[in-house]
Amino acid sequence: MLDENKNLIIILLVLALFTGATIELSEGSTTVGIVLFIAAALLISRMKLKDTKGLKSSKNYMLIGGFIVAADLIYNYVNKSSLGTLDSMVFFLGVSLIAMGTGKRDLKQLGEFGFYISLVFTILYLIFYSFFGHFNIDFLHLFDHYFVLMPTVALIKLFGIPVEIIAIETVILYGAEPMTIVIGGPCSGLYSMFLLIGIVAGYSRIERMDTKRTFSLLGLAVAIAYIANLVRVVILYVTAYLYGMDAMMVVHTHIGWMIFALTAGGIMYLMNRKR
Repeated sequence: MLDENKNLIIILLVLALFTGATIELSEGSTTVGIVLFIAAALLISRMKLKDTKGLKSSKNYMLIGGFIVAADLIYNYVNKSSLGTLDSMVFFLGVSLIAMGTGKRDLKQLGEFGFYISLVFTILYLIFYSFFGHFNIDFLHLFDHYFVLMPTVALIKLFGIPVEIIAIETVILYGAEPMTIVIGGPCSGLYSMFLLIGIVAGYSRIERMDTKRTFSLLGLAVAIAYIANLVRVVILYVTAYLYGMDAMMVVHTHIGWMIFALTAGGIMYLMNRKR
């Protein structure tokens, strides 16, 4: 049991570091992103693996995973594009399949866990960002306005911070000077929500949880992700008001994955208790 709990903590830390690395590579510091990736790899090596006798590796998983990783890297290289959010999760999907193809039990479990997380995220991303966009379904802008912008504006007004809504996703914050802030894209918090849904889905499959318990945890994950994102956006408002836009952008780059690590930790702790 001690080794299982240790591995659970390592899995959580690996997930948090990987998430931070992808965000840093796409929006922040490349150097920090690489350091976080290396740290995640070192943590995996610290896992106490069980006896793998009787467990067979699957070359098919490894070949498919390797193909996905290579295709993602080649696509970005040919198109001279940076590693985006969807690219990161596709890359994660490929690496997870490679881990599933090994003969090491805990590494296979980590791979299976990562497979469900990345698959769920990719499917939800394609639905909400690609499918809705293709058919001009204006869900994202409406969600950003009514479920992110308006609640957070109401909250900071309670603190006496002067702010004005000027567009569906845009506010003017009156600090030392007027600052225009756009609440959209990653600020919707949907990325973290997709990841937490993937965590619950993956854990549910691995631990064979019943349907009722799974859906209750899914509802809890969505609620926690939503509230955590509101807290994050309020912190960004306050930072901009007190220290200016430059400071806010620095905080914006790093705070998201840190809050995600804390919320994911809470979710995994609850799931472990339920088990």
